[in-house]
Amino acid sequence: MTNSKQACRWAVRAGAALILGAASAVCAAQATMPVKHARGETAVPVNPSKTVVLDLAVLDTLHTLGVDPVGVPSAAKLPPQLSQYADQRYLKAGTMFEPNYEVIHAAAPQLIFVAGRSAPKYDELSKLAPTVDLTVNAKDLVGSVKRNTETLAAIYGKQAQAKEKLDALDASIASLKAKAANAGNALIVLTTGGKMSAYGPGSRFGVIHDAFGVKPAATGLNVSNHGQAISFEFIAQTDPDWLFVIDRDAAIGREGVSAQRMLDNELVRPTKAWKNNRVVYLNGFNWYLLGSAGLTAMQQNVDQIAAALAQGK
Repeated sequence: MTNSKQACRWAVRAGAALILGAASAVCAAQATMPVKHARGETAVPVNPSKTVVLDLAVLDTLHTLGVDPVGVPSAAKLPPQLSQYADQRYLKAGTMFEPNYEVIHAAAPQLIFVAGRSAPKYDELSKLAPTVDLTVNAKDLVGSVKRNTETLAAIYGKQAQAKEKLDALDASIASLKAKAANAGNALIVLTTGGKMSAYGPGSRFGVIHDAFGVKPAATGLNVSNHGQAISFEFIAQTDPDWLFVIDRDAAIGREGVSAQRMLDNELVRPTKAWKNNRVVYLNGFNWYLLGSAGLTAMQQNVDQIAAALAQGK
């Protein structure tokens, strides 16, 4: 009789444990956290196992933190640090401009990220899964990258990795600013299709001036996304100490006259930048495709400019 009662009690306890265990599993699967982003606030799953990313800068930061998404944007060329995502094991979820809604729907993601070029598709993508818009503010690019990194770290439990990387970035930027203080001024130029545009403080590439401390060679430049159209005469008249050049055609894999060939002419050669070997061809992948908005991209950009300033003393 005693054994029978004990067996009954054990069965009741085991049944309760199974019920509680199942309930806990359901609760864990449904656990969410509020995330503030460019479109407001969204409840997102904690540490989702199926993530689709439609922005290369966000992908860069996720990769840096050790998060592996299931879906990524397709691109003609990828920066070296993201080359693994060309592999077929990653779902190609459309381009940064045009998501493939059918493919994304079939993948049943738990979370979708957009930013920049893909941000206009936010509303449609939000119908498929919780969607977060991590578009950065060009006038506070470093702050935006830090906030996005911390947001992603919180979602995926990567806070320790994020702190280590952000501390290193802060130290690198401080070192760069110290070098820039006495390095002279610079003009930022983007080349594409045989044409040129200049960018200054407050522009999409203005972080070089705004946060990295490099003095601008020209003021009052148009801060629109396409910058201010310029000529070789403009470069000659501005006569910058440094030229920072972004070759858009090379970055997107389009054939055309390279930036090096374009600038090698009788108007640019007499400038201080050219004569003193201070023409720096920036990493077009990081600057144009990623907008310097990915964690590794920004670190590499800071390192490249710091190295150039150190060599160009």
